[in-house]
Amino acid sequence: MIEELPDDIDNDELDDVEPVGDEAQLYEHFRIVVDKGQEMMRVDKYLFDRLTNASRNRIQKAADAGFVMANGKAVKSSYKVKPLDVITMMMDRPRYENEVIPEDIPLEIVYEDKYLMVVNKPAGLVVHPGHGNYHGTLVNAIAWHMKDNPDYDANDPHVGLVHRIDKDTSGLLVIAKTPDAKTNLGNQFFNKTTKRRYRALVWGNVELDEGTVVGNIGRNPKDRMQMTVLPDDQGKHAVTHYRVLERLGYVTLVECILETGRTHQIRVHMKHIGHILFNDERYGGHEILKGTHFAKYKQFVNNCFDACPRQALHAMTLGFVHPVTGEEMDFTSELPDDMTRLIDKWRGYISNRELE
Repeated sequence: MIEELPDDIDNDELDDVEPVGDEAQLYEHFRIVVDKGQEMMRVDKYLFDRLTNASRNRIQKAADAGFVMANGKAVKSSYKVKPLDVITMMMDRPRYENEVIPEDIPLEIVYEDKYLMVVNKPAGLVVHPGHGNYHGTLVNAIAWHMKDNPDYDANDPHVGLVHRIDKDTSGLLVIAKTPDAKTNLGNQFFNKTTKRRYRALVWGNVELDEGTVVGNIGRNPKDRMQMTVLPDDQGKHAVTHYRVLERLGYVTLVECILETGRTHQIRVHMKHIGHILFNDERYGGHEILKGTHFAKYKQFVNNCFDACPRQALHAMTLGFVHPVTGEEMDFTSELPDDMTRLIDKWRGYISNRELE
């Protein structure tokens, strides 16, 4: 199961995989006392008529797993309910305060089979429901896409997102459709065998052509809305490799390769070496950090901010081993229009120094 982030910080890429927990512990999700006048009826049909967003097949599987109870005892789906029976639906996870509701939100699906799918997330789309964002997320969109699949439960943490990227980061994500697929893919992320490359435009001329940033990441004690690099005995171990792709005067286009996946990892590590992501408001990149004091230059940079009104970060490639077939899967997502426009503007600036 993917680790949950604090409610007051955006979701970002995560590798940390937690065990499901004590499978013997059950949580009540639904309870009903059967009416006095109720005719005898199979419990799976009885529950199907009363539960929203639940298929009969899913209810039958829950019964087979011992999660459907009558008067405190597990029953099979063929059990006939009787008047005044207390029917409960139990699950091996706590009930979510906010259930995931399917919403018809467009998805750009790069690949899909019966075990997984890869999507290309646009900037501005929140990945997972959380504090202040319970609707309109990628998870809601996936739930809609999967609504006719009786085996997929959007509220079940054993399926769904394997990793995450930040709201204002664009790019590739993999979603597991089955528990086995999620476990397998989660282990690949945990064991650092996946391939993930990002494109980022950062402030300043990055001195080295390539390098590695190693620094534990945790919450910034001075600003709870930020993460930061902490001493070795604090935070979580994090490693980012980078290489320069193009030098564009006061900014640099870099490729970042994640060895680990921590909250805001690329944003924090690049800031740590003095190169904040362009237009990254949370970390100060929305200010003019490098360049001249000329009015034309200031106007040029403001036009760049307008062209790409978010941090210039794109999850460009994603590679993993298919959890069932064992095939090497590699996907690439081209830079979105906003980052392409931004980079083109800086290329134009380099060839037209009259702005200075």
